[in-house]
Amino acid sequence: MSEKPPSILPPGTRFDPSLAARMMTRHGHGGWLGIQYHAHGEDWVELKLPWREDLVGIDGGVGGMGVLASGPIISLMDNATSMSVWTKSGSFVPHATLDLRVDYMRAATPGQTVIGRGECYKLTRTISFIRGVAHDGDPADPVAHVIGTFMATHGPYL
Repeated sequence: MSEKPPSILPPGTRFDPSLAARMMTRHGHGGWLGIQYHAHGEDWVELKLPWREDLVGIDGGVGGMGVLASGPIISLMDNATSMSVWTKSGSFVPHATLDLRVDYMRAATPGQTVIGRGECYKLTRTISFIRGVAHDGDPADPVAHVIGTFMATHGPYL
């Protein structure tokens, strides 16, 4: 794994999360969940998960009040942090989630869209270090924090 794999992007094209999200969030698990692009910077990506009744936890969640289940929020954060790695590296490099720790702070507010912000704060040749926060309107009052690592599986990030 000493050489970078051929990119699926034309030479000189930098990974653009707003364009990639259009494709990635239309198909597969993210597409089914309804995950959408929200914003990005040089090393971070925000995706959003609109509230839907069929994503509510068993028996309506906390107190039967329509709280989103934890699974869709974990998927949102896995996608947002993963895209932050590609955004920071500037290219799409296939990788695997080695570790993704999710600390829930509180239940998401029923009916509210959840925003997932993922940041890649350190990138080595084959390991990326990420962190993030999920919130439903106020980042200072998070639904969850995440921290984890990804490993490049088909060539280095750098």
